[in-house]
Amino acid sequence: MDIEKQRLSIEAARLYYQSDYSQQQIADRLGLSRPTVSRLLQHAKDEGYVRIEIIDPSEDLDILASELKKQYQLDTVQLCYSPLNEYEEIKKHISKKAAEFIHETVQDGDIIGVTWGTTMHAVAINLQSKSVKGVEVVQLKGGVSHSQVNTYAAEIVNLFAVAFQTMARYLPLPVIFDSVEVKKMVEEDRHIGRIIELGKQANIAVFTVGTVKEDALLFRLGYFNKEEQELLGRTGAGDICSRFFDAQGKVCSEEINNRTVGIDLSELSKKEKSILVAGGQRKIEAIHAALAGKYANILITDLFTAQALLR
Repeated sequence: MDIEKQRLSIEAARLYYQSDYSQQQIADRLGLSRPTVSRLLQHAKDEGYVRIEIIDPSEDLDILASELKKQYQLDTVQLCYSPLNEYEEIKKHISKKAAEFIHETVQDGDIIGVTWGTTMHAVAINLQSKSVKGVEVVQLKGGVSHSQVNTYAAEIVNLFAVAFQTMARYLPLPVIFDSVEVKKMVEEDRHIGRIIELGKQANIAVFTVGTVKEDALLFRLGYFNKEEQELLGRTGAGDICSRFFDAQGKVCSEEINNRTVGIDLSELSKKEKSILVAGGQRKIEAIHAALAGKYANILITDLFTAQALLR
């Protein structure tokens, strides 16, 4: 590393950002050209010597979080900034926020239940390792796909287990069976039964919410025929753990719900920490319905989603 360049870029940054010197004044003071000062200031930002945070008082996260807690009767709301109101950008920021919150939250002896999907995969990738004892990580719903679309199910559970230095407990089944009879028969297997029971015992559940739009992941995985997909699109607002609910948070198809493998929505409501990680305009209706159903007591989202939920 060029020590002299580092020293000069930091000195120029201090004069520019802390002492309000102009670039020309800095150039005169340091005996440099103004373009050189400009390059040094850019270098300081690129190397992380300077961090710029923009605070808009009209978008105070603490106020928004407090209003959301009150409106939806939540225990905790964690909000983050996203520079753009775009789904992929929002997912990037809320997944980092969720990973930080989970890292701080998990303690010795916790049982963590996790689901799958692209948001959950982003959370899992951002998790930092934590030295804890006696933690267990369990998959809350089946994750084997009928199609070539990746659910990231096994990878997510494994990344959580690695972060908290434990073994992953997988649920190696399709999430939805074609018949209730086959589903019940599979659940009677001793090993499968133990995994499902461990999911019920989990004191921490981390999950996202899906939509009933045509491009929804569960629709693309090939679990539903045309009639079922039309029914869910017409009556549903979203899904958690592949259990579909309407705008009031009530299960919208008992027949499909009875064929689904994994934790019941009623079990989520009983968790000590039921953590919903979701954001983006396309998920507003689903998030609202999930909160109306009282399936989460902790919400992690972004400021744009928070503002839309409050409206």
